[in-house]
Amino acid sequence: MAVDFIVEDEIHKIMAKYVNAFLPDAKKPYNLKAVFQPELDIHGIASKAEVYNIATNPRVIEEGLTAACKLIYYLAADGYKIKTPVFNLSIRLPGEYEGAETSLPEGVHPEARLQASAALRAYIRDHVQVEFDGIDQRDGLIAEALDEKTGQLDEIATIGNLVTLRGYGLKIEADADHAAQAGLFFDDGKSAPIKADIIAVNEPRTIKAIVPSALTVGKDYTLLISTMSSIKNSSALLKNIREVKSEFKLTAQT
Repeated sequence: MAVDFIVEDEIHKIMAKYVNAFLPDAKKPYNLKAVFQPELDIHGIASKAEVYNIATNPRVIEEGLTAACKLIYYLAADGYKIKTPVFNLSIRLPGEYEGAETSLPEGVHPEARLQASAALRAYIRDHVQVEFDGIDQRDGLIAEALDEKTGQLDEIATIGNLVTLRGYGLKIEADADHAAQAGLFFDDGKSAPIKADIIAVNEPRTIKAIVPSALTVGKDYTLLISTMSSIKNSSALLKNIREVKSEFKLTAQT
């Protein structure tokens, strides 16, 4: 499959800020984090056509993208390996077997494996420049969230399973007067945030928590940490609650 755009390749620029080291094996005090543009859905993607001098009407692009995504959905579910200029998609069957089984083990399901295409990886490598924009001054950062069941980053929260948050300024602490307000919350932006009752690991750079059973399957949640811990002085508590919000949302699933 090939797509020909009537545009000339150009050098793209993204901004990056230094953030306090959050990766477990970090040997230097800072990581780099891209300053992302707002999240786009299919309508938003199509609306950018004129910006990049793509002559096709944005409405046509939106309708085409919607139809193509729906078709890919069904083809992948039928076992086809999908190859596009942007990504490759295939179905994976997890687990180990004796060779005489007639069905998947209980609780095991086919999984979608999605990988950026070689063409996209090469385009990003050759055409994206990074501009350094100083040190991020925010009071805490949720840099990434790993769903331990699926292995997906910043996408999924499997209800009843473990989610691992990486960042800095994450440790959840509070005095007796603010204990009920402190914690890790899942916020859909409409109803009251849902608190994670079980925190397995509570460290400045790492939080491991059980995804609450009260989440609604299919709904998107922003992660919110409320804490009185101090980034500058680990032995002291702040006078007031501070909040750290994720820039991404996790979709609840079972």
